[in-house]
Amino acid sequence: QVQLVESGGGLVQVGGSLRLSCAASGRTVGTYAMGWFRQAPGKERDFVAGISYRGTTTNYADSVKGRLTISRDSAKNAVYLQMNMLKPEDTAVYYCAASRTWPVTRGDYWGQGTQVTVSS
Repeated sequence: QVQLVESGGGLVQVGGSLRLSCAASGRTVGTYAMGWFRQAPGKERDFVAGISYRGTTTNYADSVKGRLTISRDSAKNAVYLQMNMLKPEDTAVYYCAASRTWPVTRGDYWGQGTQVTVSS
């Protein structure tokens, strides 16, 4: 069993930055690939970024490449999403996910989500 808790969401202006954090717990969490997904109102939950369980490989949705960066700190069992040059279309609830597969396309465990709102 893996437990995930996100934090760091909030309200930011266009062009601003936020850093999301995901605290992971569970005996085998270090063996999971990790990812971030987001869901805007009335839309499906979409993949944003993924990182392999060793942290050596990452992948991103085309819409966020060059602006968002995923990283992980295995010693702290934490995953981060650095978000720069934010746009109104980045507004969504962001979810941290642990995945048994790579590349990350789905989550096997999910956090509760954190709201990110980008105002123009």
